[in-house]
Amino acid sequence: MSPIPGSGLAKGLAVTLRTMTKKSHTAQYPDVQPELPPRTRGVIGLFEENCTVCMLCARECPDWCIYIDSHKETVPAAAPGGRERSRNVLDRFAIDFSLCMYCGICIEVCPFDALFWSPEFEYAETDIHELTHERDKLREWMWTVPAPPALDPCAEEPKELAAARKAAEKLAAAQAEAERPPTEETSPETSPGGES
Repeated sequence: MSPIPGSGLAKGLAVTLRTMTKKSHTAQYPDVQPELPPRTRGVIGLFEENCTVCMLCARECPDWCIYIDSHKETVPAAAPGGRERSRNVLDRFAIDFSLCMYCGICIEVCPFDALFWSPEFEYAETDIHELTHERDKLREWMWTVPAPPALDPCAEEPKELAAARKAAEKLAAAQAEAERPPTEETSPETSPGGES
């Protein structure tokens, strides 16, 4: 059985007419900002204080778009007779967003929680060379990172938090014991009701 000639055209016109009568949902960007989901992957923010210059993010990046420079600094011994230690100091942390594919591997592998997703997405530039953003710009984006979602109230306490809480309770108990004044034991001769 062959279809009626022109039935496909009639169906297409019917779809067009239905669509023409519906209201448009176009947002007039940039006058109207889009409503993004709270955990949107926009750009990567850097929390500089947590960065230990371990270079894991730069090594694991499949695009090699993270540039890190550092130098070593000697930290004097904390106690007499101790030895000096050396630590890495961050000089440069930059991400080339013209190469970045927003996979999030750098954020996942960071052992010290120094990198976070920020929902910022307006960072277009007129020159591709200006898409390499340095640590001051990455730090600005850090303050737009949303708070992490709340933990499940029925979940078990993480073992790290439980261990830290127990250690804090022991330390508080030891400090309270040390601050308590010594109790004087009174003998019957020196007691107020005793006879001398």
